[in-house]
Amino acid sequence: MYNNSTLMKKVLSLILVSLFFLPFLSCKTNKKEMASLKKEVVAYNYTPAKPVNGKLKGIVELGMTGFNLLIVEVDEVKNWELKEIEYGSSLISEGMTNTSQVNLKLKEYIEKMMSKGIGTKDIHFVVSSGAIKEDLTQVILKELENYGYDLHVVTPKEEAKYALQAYLPEEFKETSFVVDIGSGNTKFSYREGDQVVTKESYGSKYYQKGVEDIDVYNQVKEIASTIPTNKRKKCFLIGGAPHEIASTVMKGDEKYISLSTDVSEFEVAVDKKGKKAQSGLNIYKAILDATSCEQVIFINDGNFIVGYLLELPY
Repeated sequence: MYNNSTLMKKVLSLILVSLFFLPFLSCKTNKKEMASLKKEVVAYNYTPAKPVNGKLKGIVELGMTGFNLLIVEVDEVKNWELKEIEYGSSLISEGMTNTSQVNLKLKEYIEKMMSKGIGTKDIHFVVSSGAIKEDLTQVILKELENYGYDLHVVTPKEEAKYALQAYLPEEFKETSFVVDIGSGNTKFSYREGDQVVTKESYGSKYYQKGVEDIDVYNQVKEIASTIPTNKRKKCFLIGGAPHEIASTVMKGDEKYISLSTDVSEFEVAVDKKGKKAQSGLNIYKAILDATSCEQVIFINDGNFIVGYLLELPY
């Protein structure tokens, strides 16, 4: 038999042991609860119509970061398919590009397009709205003009419109929106009847201008919040920074990748990819917080310049 003193000591010991292990048990329970509450990422299964009896067109984009070539097959009713893409580096925002480098790359791209049987009138050059803001671009423009091909300097409104024309599927044209997070700016677009509404905010390289994360977050969130609630079903996303984020969940060469709306899942991208990914994630979070869209679909190899090609006469 235990006396009262011994019994009291054992009871107190049991209480102390319980108090010690309770936080750990609670933590495990919370983790299980959080896992069960985590929103499932739903796959996006979509196959666009392929062009019929189409022809090849080539287009080169000179952006703040990229100097990219796309070869696209387009038919008379604007069905299209990306046949080839090649990425180059412009480094305009870093001021590290010179005209000789541009000329070499231009000649390489032109030769490649011609080797595919693309005629002169189907070779096009586009300068992005972000790149045109840089002084160095003016020098490069003069070099481009010397080649005599179609050359178009796009505005942010045009970029947003072209992205929508290329990547917003017909079935979602009244319920969803498109975002292009570029290095120089972020463009939003959605349809309002027959009109395309566009908006612009900071790009993912805002840190090079000394702009603070919180200021970018607030402005992007404010602009994204103006997208009508009936246009927020899906967000179709393109751009270099989103690619940095999506690369951590890509399984192969899939064109459409559904992204989690939990930004904490992409912190590994920041660790691996650095400042541009961090800034892109800041913009991504602002968009999600403002719109609470049901699904985000990243379009691998998406580029607004496809929309420019679709606007041109066949």
